[in-house]
Amino acid sequence: MKLLANLASRIVGSLVLLIVVPTITYLVQGVAPANVAKGILGLDATPERIAEFNQRLGLDQPLIVRYLRWLGGAVTGDLGSSYTNGQSVQHILAPRLGVSLSLIVGALVVFTVVGVVIGVLSATQGRIVGRTLDVVSTVGIAVPNFWLAVILVAIFAVELRLFPASGYTFFSDSPYFFFLALVLPVVALAFAGITAVAKQTRDQMLLAMQSPWARTLRANGASEFSIVYKHALRNAAAPVITVVGTIFVGSLSGSVVVENIFVLPGLGSQSLASALQADLPVVQGIAVYFTIIVVVVNVAIDVASTILNPKVR
Repeated sequence: MKLLANLASRIVGSLVLLIVVPTITYLVQGVAPANVAKGILGLDATPERIAEFNQRLGLDQPLIVRYLRWLGGAVTGDLGSSYTNGQSVQHILAPRLGVSLSLIVGALVVFTVVGVVIGVLSATQGRIVGRTLDVVSTVGIAVPNFWLAVILVAIFAVELRLFPASGYTFFSDSPYFFFLALVLPVVALAFAGITAVAKQTRDQMLLAMQSPWARTLRANGASEFSIVYKHALRNAAAPVITVVGTIFVGSLSGSVVVENIFVLPGLGSQSLASALQADLPVVQGIAVYFTIIVVVVNVAIDVASTILNPKVR
């Protein structure tokens, strides 16, 4: 019961983000209606056209009234309509959500699996591998994902022609080209995460393998394989999962850049296009979608940490 109560409190705390983040986003974008109208109609729009535009969309009303109207619709699942084409926000973003999820989930799988494997090898194979990891980790943190994306395109798409330089293929159309189109974007987004997860795994593994209980297991005749993979890796799992969650949330912002470089029709590329067009309802809808993703990831991290770490239980 205590475990369920702790998880329930964390879920409630995470759900607060669903109110706080969209509210802040709405208030920040609550600029003068004339600025929004000029962004849609053009800088040479006449005052009469601007006034008619603001009245038609309700932008001439006070900010708090507009916010409460949007919040009432959002609670019922209505995120409003686009200023530019009149389509519902859900209709615009629904197909793009799958594209962004395929990118960031793919990056999550890559930097978690590869990072853990490298971290374990670094902890068990001596100082050379560990020092190499330290150097690569520094490079991974220092190299921006947009620069890495350009380099990957230049080498593997332009020179070697192994992968497409841009574009996206839906899984239902061709599974092969779906995975082929995601290789370079996923690598560009996951590279920094690989080094961070590997370093955290290595440090936690070394700490666990040098602990008193590990020495006791060795004295009782336990194999090194059992100590490393059955006990040390499990003890290192909880802090590594926390780091994985943090990197995953950070990758949401990185996905905006990566999607635009590789011309992927996801939420990130749409957010930039909508921001340039001053299409505020779409920007607001993207903020809600990203917030939901963050809430789900935070809850999943809390559940996994509770299961893996007896101290939390």
